[in-house]
Amino acid sequence: MSAFLPSISPEIASIAPGFRALSIRVEAAMLAVPELGAQQLREACRFAQAGGPAWADAHMQAWADVFRAFGAKPQRTPCSAEALRKRVLRDGSLPAIDPVVDLYNAISLRYAIPVGGENLAAYIGQPRLVLADGSELFDTVKEGLPAMESPERGEVVWRDDQGVTCRRWNWRQGVRTRLSAADRQMWFILESLPAMPLEALQQAGDALAQGIAQMMPGSAIESSLITLP
Repeated sequence: MSAFLPSISPEIASIAPGFRALSIRVEAAMLAVPELGAQQLREACRFAQAGGPAWADAHMQAWADVFRAFGAKPQRTPCSAEALRKRVLRDGSLPAIDPVVDLYNAISLRYAIPVGGENLAAYIGQPRLVLADGSELFDTVKEGLPAMESPERGEVVWRDDQGVTCRRWNWRQGVRTRLSAADRQMWFILESLPAMPLEALQQAGDALAQGIAQMMPGSAIESSLITLP
């Protein structure tokens, strides 16, 4: 695989001290075991209902504090892991969407960690985590129709050379880079704060890589730990 390294703006350190992320890049083989994602999602939902990992509440509170630090309101726009967790605790389960999406949602629930999955072939340049200046464009859907909007100035976003790919850090993914099991160039980002043990972050990454390897035998997978300077 060619060189690939997402970047994190130094400004993030003042908002989320100790932030670290696991970047996992995949050159995917053909889907061979599509039922694996939904199976793992069902198991993860049961685990979350039973309480989840020991650090779950502390990690979700830490993410809520980080969201407030850049001006977001976590009650209205929570981190992706908290949004999934709330749905499972309310409804008891999550519907299956796509084998790969189901798999990374399962990892998010099981390890109480925000996990993003992106179609890397749709990226223009490298992913980077930055503070928005408010002029960037973000493609989304409103009332069932394609729409464009811009983040707030100072909002933490993932972006590439074309625009924002995920708003409010990991709250809402854009349409352009959405991932499915049909895509061959995949990128996953697992985002952790110090309330989650570093060993658990590594375990979550290993579980995701193992799931991809089982689901798509022969896939090439590489993982890198990203930390703040």
